[in-house]
Amino acid sequence: MNRNLWLLATAQGLFLTNNVVFIAINGLVGLSLAPAGWMATLPVMGYVVGGALSTGLVARAQARWGRQVGFQLGLAVALASTLLAALALWLGLFWLLVAATVMAGYYSANGQLYRFAAGELAAPSQRERAVSLVLAGGLIGAIVGPNLAKHTRDLLGTPFLGAYLALAGVALLSMAVMAGIRFAAEPPRAAGTAAGGRSVAELLREPRFAVAVLGAALGYGVMNLLMAATPLAMQTCGLPFADAALVLEWHVIGMFAPGFVTGHLIQRFGALRIMGAGVLLNAACIAIALSGQDLHQFLVALFLLGVGWNFLFTGSTTLAMQVYRPDEKDRAQAVINFGVFATMALTSFASGALVTTQGWWWLNVGSTVPVAIMGLALLALMGRQQAAARPSGA
Repeated sequence: MNRNLWLLATAQGLFLTNNVVFIAINGLVGLSLAPAGWMATLPVMGYVVGGALSTGLVARAQARWGRQVGFQLGLAVALASTLLAALALWLGLFWLLVAATVMAGYYSANGQLYRFAAGELAAPSQRERAVSLVLAGGLIGAIVGPNLAKHTRDLLGTPFLGAYLALAGVALLSMAVMAGIRFAAEPPRAAGTAAGGRSVAELLREPRFAVAVLGAALGYGVMNLLMAATPLAMQTCGLPFADAALVLEWHVIGMFAPGFVTGHLIQRFGALRIMGAGVLLNAACIAIALSGQDLHQFLVALFLLGVGWNFLFTGSTTLAMQVYRPDEKDRAQAVINFGVFATMALTSFASGALVTTQGWWWLNVGSTVPVAIMGLALLALMGRQQAAARPSGA
């Protein structure tokens, strides 16, 4: 199991390498090709829209062929989509670039299941640590991603063409890593066979599952809203791309370095308290971002945003896994990931539109709304659980 978890953590790191490079360059490539400035982050939005549209397809593929084949299929899509993005940039075709990122969304939806696969490889008492450890593999992406984007930026003359081609190599490496993982044997389900368990509506009526979905979706949404806009905001402030790459590197370190301890913290304090800490860290990020637009403020704000995301996302994942049953896993995981991608799609578009029309300050002010909603939802669930734990008549 340990070997499988470390390989899965490596696959997570390579997955995040792809994500970080896409985030670092898609908005800037989009800005250079887009017919209008407000359309600059449409390639970023395309990536998450593609992920939202693919959640059902990914769930069906996983249910029919199992983890190994399902994950390799996602990596094949990653290879094809990065090559298509390189072609779009080479030809200067904005809408082909958007189409490539929509296609890449299938890989993104597939990679979002790595953390659930980690929980399935571990004993029930160790699920929190397994999920946290695999998410910590994202540190590979934190270090490799920004540096890959920076060092391949002008490698082939056309800015960022080398970065897209490098991601094709990352996809091939990921295929080799994935081939070495031995997942738990699952009997394949024939096409058209209905899954058992509760329906989506019944799952969402369970308060813990609803809060888990909300935490994952809004945690990712706030993170994406601010992160996707950061390279554009820093460029507007006259800061060089190398500074933006540094900020994104520390942001992703903040996202995944806590993974070595988050599982232990959840076991000790509970998922809801750790999610609450994530909400407070998001609020601190916004406060620092509103205080100014120097490099150190971008750096500290985005680092805190990353740690806050880790607490919210890991907590939401472990909370959800406490609720759904094995025969409901594909449906439940698809619901969670659809919520994540739908929120990210909205925030990807909003980040580009707001930062180019209203500015970095108003973008941060707007992000206080989902942070407040998440905080209230957690307080409501904690209050409900405390009331249920009181003796009758107390």
